[in-house]
Amino acid sequence: MSRVPAAAQTLAILRHLARQAGPVPAAAIARDLGIPRSTTYQLLTTLAEEAFVVHLEDERRYALGLSAYELGSGYLRQAPLQRLARIPLARLVDRVGHTAHLGVLHGRDVVYLIEERAPGRPPLVTDVDVRLPASLTASGRAMLAGLPPAQVRALYPTPDAFVVRHDAGPRSPTALRRLLVEVRRDGYATENGEVTPGFASVAVAVPDHLDLPVASVAVTYPRGADEDRDVIIAEVQRTARAVRNRMGG
Repeated sequence: MSRVPAAAQTLAILRHLARQAGPVPAAAIARDLGIPRSTTYQLLTTLAEEAFVVHLEDERRYALGLSAYELGSGYLRQAPLQRLARIPLARLVDRVGHTAHLGVLHGRDVVYLIEERAPGRPPLVTDVDVRLPASLTASGRAMLAGLPPAQVRALYPTPDAFVVRHDAGPRSPTALRRLLVEVRRDGYATENGEVTPGFASVAVAVPDHLDLPVASVAVTYPRGADEDRDVIIAEVQRTARAVRNRMGG
């Protein structure tokens, strides 16, 4: 039980509003969160006074306000995920001798936030700020496997949603579903020459406190280093756990 119920309820309201497709009535917020109506209205009034929510009087609904947006912008400016993950990724590179990267899911793409290049290794396509199709990359597959099935279906409703490089990768929702079943079973994702011929990757998702993927840790290595694959998998899993722990579990 929370020691500060009002604080916990306030945060629950903000999280709830952030998950909605549009503004919602106060009564719906109270119902969905199990908070008394009177308490809900009091908290919403305080949040509105501080611009964390806005009351749309004509619609009798509430939405997130400018202060909530500023919090999100502050998160992006401070780049805490990159700061938290950089040291574990550097240690991962030291242990395996191959290049590692951290990616996040953005729609149907993976956006790479960190690339820790191993000494003497060639540059890869997975550089910082590069976008690649999530269904082709180990990083993307690791995160897609952690999403609710309905969300994956929404992202990939038809074969037209898929991008193929080097004539490889899933080309239909059914093929992607089969692939993600394997990822969930194994606890890690792979790709073999589907992004760059001659290179393979292993990735593990970093889940948040709700067990939803917020990022993925991956290592890319020459296909001639396949004998190290089991070690690489174990080290990537270890690093993903370390990043999650640094995020607060």
